[in-house]
Amino acid sequence: MIKRIIHLIFLFTAWTYGQEISPSYNFEMDYYYGSIMPHSKKIMHLITEHPEGLFLTANRQTFGEKAWQSRLNYPDYGLSFHYQNNKNPTLGDLYGLFFHYNFYFFKRNLQFRIAQGLAYNTNPYDKNNNYRNLAYGAQFMPATYFMISYDKQNIWEGLGIRAGLFLIHHSNAKLRTPNTSTNTVGAKFGLSYNLDHKNEKTYLPDVFKDSTYTEPFKINLAFRGGFHESPIVGSGRYPFYNFSAYVDKRISRSSAFQVGMDLFLSRMRKREIKMMSIVFHEKEVDPDADYKRVGAFVGYEFFISKLSFEPQFGFYVYNKYNQDKSMYQRLTLKYYLTPKIFAGAGLLSQFSKAEAMELSVGIRI
Repeated sequence: MIKRIIHLIFLFTAWTYGQEISPSYNFEMDYYYGSIMPHSKKIMHLITEHPEGLFLTANRQTFGEKAWQSRLNYPDYGLSFHYQNNKNPTLGDLYGLFFHYNFYFFKRNLQFRIAQGLAYNTNPYDKNNNYRNLAYGAQFMPATYFMISYDKQNIWEGLGIRAGLFLIHHSNAKLRTPNTSTNTVGAKFGLSYNLDHKNEKTYLPDVFKDSTYTEPFKINLAFRGGFHESPIVGSGRYPFYNFSAYVDKRISRSSAFQVGMDLFLSRMRKREIKMMSIVFHEKEVDPDADYKRVGAFVGYEFFISKLSFEPQFGFYVYNKYNQDKSMYQRLTLKYYLTPKIFAGAGLLSQFSKAEAMELSVGIRI
């Protein structure tokens, strides 16, 4: 009984502090200089200079008002704007808007960011006016970036310094072809400013901390779909339907491991088999080859409140039209509408080769 009363006091205290803590914001500006990685021979003619650009960021800081914030060492979340000058008129320049999370390590001096958003290219592929741009087949495309920074905040009057490394990936996700994509890596440095630097904030402890938290095995069923296009330019976009069944084991409030199977059904792939058997005789493609694929995968899910990040790594156990690599990857951002029902969006790829942008719904029981 006493233990329950103490727990209720902690709950009330955390709720009260959560109401008293006012929002605190941090702004960042980073300049960067980098290189486009030559991951494909198809874009070698486009890599002529070192790109440079800017990240402009607004962060909402957290101090433990909610249990997940203290559990994850008080991350930031916010929006970031990105500009990249590729220094090549054929490739065009890039503008992007992203939603991101910042995670902190080593007494909050090391910041790791993961961001997902939408990018705009100023000069995409056009069969008449820009047929050499094989990297981007569409003006708007999904984009992801990762950043690690030495981040020393509020050194003087709210100003701080930042320096680090980044990787940013731009890809059409095969919504349109060509879709060779680009990966830019480089170094960056900049400044930060804490808007509320005169008011000292207190990080609330994790009163709900439970290092022994686990859950029983759960069954997950997910339906994923969308549209994608064959690598043959101008062949048209067709729907795909992917079904996933997997088991997960949650080993903490933040982590779960997965193992499961995928069934891939693509009308584009079915059409491509017929086209390749007729147009490219030298490839000896069987026109009656089964277009369906089955994959087995392992995965990990990282939970942040109602959001989660889900990387999965798989290999094909059934694939009669063997024009793909033997392994595939999936990175999904999920949102739990209820503890059992989720929706998500993610990228399915084979290493640097994107296959599809998947929209998904599912159940965890």
